[in-house]
Amino acid sequence: MQPGKQLSTSIDATVPTAARMYDHYLGGKDNYAADRAACEELDKVVPSTRALALNNRRFLQRVVRTLTREHGVRQYLDHGSGLPTQDNVHQVAQGIDPTARVVYVDNDPMVLVHGRALLEQDERTTVIHADLRETDAIFGHPDTRRLIDFSEPVAVLFNSVFHCIPDSDTDGPAAVVRRVIEHLAPGSFLVMCQLVSEDQDVRDFVTGFMDQATQGHWGRVRQEADVRALFEGTEILEPGLVEVSTWRPDTEVAPRQLTTEWIEFGGVARLP
Repeated sequence: MQPGKQLSTSIDATVPTAARMYDHYLGGKDNYAADRAACEELDKVVPSTRALALNNRRFLQRVVRTLTREHGVRQYLDHGSGLPTQDNVHQVAQGIDPTARVVYVDNDPMVLVHGRALLEQDERTTVIHADLRETDAIFGHPDTRRLIDFSEPVAVLFNSVFHCIPDSDTDGPAAVVRRVIEHLAPGSFLVMCQLVSEDQDVRDFVTGFMDQATQGHWGRVRQEADVRALFEGTEILEPGLVEVSTWRPDTEVAPRQLTTEWIEFGGVARLP
């Protein structure tokens, strides 16, 4: 992304977005016919997508509970947060400690509108309109500086979002992670997962379909090795990098991802 490039503030209901498609899979109402039609087409090839979306959301909630309760995290910066749904990051964290502070970041103008409407009474939570690749703009944003003390540990979330950006030496996932780490205090945490498949046909279909459906607002479905590379130099929390429904499940009977044509793969790491 070119530095300083202006994000669109208009909502085009005819072009699907990943955020609104995800909202549909989670049972939300903030989506349009184009988003639902794209989900129907996607389901013809990867029918486990709805279960995958639900399991990914549960993973995020377990991660926030774990970091807040067990590691004392009170600051969260959530990149590509998507549309508000039940048990968002701030609700989970503030349910444990009401002083927890959360900054949501998304480039979808619909997220900005709905998020700010829901959070206008919450002084410890905000939504900023930015591309996740604009690290300096995000970390330097007045609302970010107001809520987040970067001299203290922060949990930075990239939950199911890196597949939305293409590979690039300057703006790809690895470059973004490197820039973010430069801003963080030791003891901070990175939460990262994305859609992966070891099946070349699945990777090619989903990447091509989503790129066309979203009119270029997509990266690619990657492989597990690509995700592992993002965690180099960090201390990965148990149980390691896994399919996310198996990351510290609440119970032995918690929902698991039963199909494997593609999965959400990732985990949580501490910065040494």
